[in-house]
Amino acid sequence: MSQPEDARRRPIRHRGPIALRGGEPDPGTVGTTTDQRLLDRRGSSDWVHTDPWRVLRIQAEFVEGFGLLAELPRAVSVFGSARTPRDSEYYEVGVQLGAALADAGYAVITGGGPGAMEAANKGACEAGGMSVGLGIELPFEQELNEWVDVGVLFRYFFVRKTMFVKYAQAFVILPGGFGTLDELFEALTLVQTRKVTRFPVILFGSAYWSGLIDWIRDTMVAQGTVGPSDLDLLHVTDDIDEAVAIIQAADAARAQHATEPPPGQPVPDPAPVDD
Repeated sequence: MSQPEDARRRPIRHRGPIALRGGEPDPGTVGTTTDQRLLDRRGSSDWVHTDPWRVLRIQAEFVEGFGLLAELPRAVSVFGSARTPRDSEYYEVGVQLGAALADAGYAVITGGGPGAMEAANKGACEAGGMSVGLGIELPFEQELNEWVDVGVLFRYFFVRKTMFVKYAQAFVILPGGFGTLDELFEALTLVQTRKVTRFPVILFGSAYWSGLIDWIRDTMVAQGTVGPSDLDLLHVTDDIDEAVAIIQAADAARAQHATEPPPGQPVPDPAPVDD
């Protein structure tokens, strides 16, 4: 008796852009990721010989990402849990958010996985917008979701995180776990240290994020580890239209700033008008 087709299908594993079924070219890499082999080198002297060459692979991954994404229109990165079920309230929010961003003229960038990421990609795709997925090589199987129009799988988290920021005008953070929090605090650090400017970071879902906001205010601000004004770096909302309006306002401020003369420079006289 033959097995069903799904039972016969061999799982796919990814090593960066490489897809593998069956055996690995190098048995020593089975069950590991490129990031893990880079960072987890305790007790081995191999890194002395191999790590300098990894720089070329890292460089190539930056070049590939820059080349793929350089022609994107204005974009917003949307983060959220890969575990968000399709019948969840926040999955539907993700679909509506992706559609609203597409309608406002933004491409939608996600991590390309399932859950909240899939929802935002789906909303953008169904609304006729550009849907982008930046995947990552993981030790467990994870494909780019079916709603991604333009996708790339990265080996290194730090390369992928650069792409999320470089090609986005804002971050919208749906409820999520450690990976979502990682992206959130990466963005906040970049804004706080002015590595990026006029970059809204929007937390969507006040019921989910209120405990975090309370802890930042009542513990971090109270003990002086962040300043009271740092809370202003975060926007919390339950309204999709408000989230889009915040992003558009930051875009308008950025465009106005680009036309202003540098500090200390005289404002040019207006062009003469013929009578």
